[in-house]
Amino acid sequence: MKKRLREKLLKRRDAIPPELKSAKESAIEDRLFSQDIFKKARSILLYVSFRSEVDTRKYLHDIIKLGKKLVLPLVDTRHKVLKLYEIKNPDELEPGYMGILEPGILRYRRCSLKDIDLVIIPGTGFDPNGNRLGYGGGYYDKLLSMEARELAEIDHITTVALAFEEQIGEEIPSEPHDIKVDMIVTDERIITC
Repeated sequence: MKKRLREKLLKRRDAIPPELKSAKESAIEDRLFSQDIFKKARSILLYVSFRSEVDTRKYLHDIIKLGKKLVLPLVDTRHKVLKLYEIKNPDELEPGYMGILEPGILRYRRCSLKDIDLVIIPGTGFDPNGNRLGYGGGYYDKLLSMEARELAEIDHITTVALAFEEQIGEEIPSEPHDIKVDMIVTDERIITC
């Protein structure tokens, strides 16, 4: 069921015409950057977009210019985990897992969850309750699991998803290990979950 829903939502996202996608992305960026949780965050974990995702690449410079600590994931396929590194310049990125831009292994810039105020998380689909349909690898679920939060001695990290309105479904099936998001920022609204 998840696989069929993922395919359906990806087709919807892929079908957004480029000129409309650009306008939707501008609306999403404006909404995200105007949120108090974004303004107050000192350190932000962001993902670098790929395929037809909301384009986050333009956020990289903006977040650094705002004086915030920018952290990006590196996919460790051997251990099936995300490793987090601070980025001081987008030029430090290189193609990694599935061709997605990621930090090279930057010595002395490895971060942990306790270094993060706000997590901006990718996904193929979301529902108003904060349920998230990822890409099937479970990387973010592992990273943000209760066990990982306890190890980092964190009570709560705010998680935000960026999505086109086309990615919002009535109900996304979830399992106990699936991580919900706290907020979804779309081109039309803010959904507080």
